[in-house]
Amino acid sequence: MDITTLIEKFWEKYTSYTPSAKKIHQLFGEEITNDHIAFRTLNLPGTSIEIQKDYLLQYGYQEKGQYDFTVKKLKAIHLENKDQKLPKIFLSELLLEQFSIDLQKIFQEIFKNTNVEDQELFTGGRSWEIDFHTYNQLANESEYASWLYVWGFCPNHFTVSVNHLNSYQSLEEVNDLVKQNGFMLNKSGGEIKGTPDELLEQSSIVADLQKVDFSGTAHNVPSCYYEFARRYKDSSGNIYQGFIAKSADKIFESTNIKK
Repeated sequence: MDITTLIEKFWEKYTSYTPSAKKIHQLFGEEITNDHIAFRTLNLPGTSIEIQKDYLLQYGYQEKGQYDFTVKKLKAIHLENKDQKLPKIFLSELLLEQFSIDLQKIFQEIFKNTNVEDQELFTGGRSWEIDFHTYNQLANESEYASWLYVWGFCPNHFTVSVNHLNSYQSLEEVNDLVKQNGFMLNKSGGEIKGTPDELLEQSSIVADLQKVDFSGTAHNVPSCYYEFARRYKDSSGNIYQGFIAKSADKIFESTNIKK
């Protein structure tokens, strides 16, 4: 499978539980360039971001940045491709050892009997049974953990590159379009995270709600969201390609249960 086909597979998987992304994509009425795709995982031996990174090396991706999220107990890296037309990839992982023994045991038990292979870390979804009590227990300690428990391994978000749009020049214009069409923005940290001085502005909708079966009972829970990014030139005249940890910290909250 070549990288174009793989990214198309990512998009197909992602839009199957994030219908808002397809609707917003069509609103622009032009070809969309994807700034980056994000994935979530946890730092067990068979599921870490290092394993994800190693899989992506064959497609020309290389690690370019590292980020720490102390409060949320996460670590992340971003990768860029030798072909700059391809999207960046943002990989984050839950630092399991920093959480309660109860939370650790939940995931250790799941993955004791679950073998995840290479590409499944990106599109495998969830292969384990879930219950609503455990979901809420995890959410009380980590919204990231509860999201991972329900959705497993899949694209968490795609991102519209505002720089490449023809009809919209600013993130404010994009946000207005999105809101005027009935979509709610993530307001944690403000509708726009970051500034031109920081060389990156980001915004996102709040995650779609999807009905999920929890051992025979159905509940609506957050799935995934669509992001928008506007990048600026650095002092050398190059468009900044990295990420801002304090902004990403707020973007993570697009999937929170408690808005």
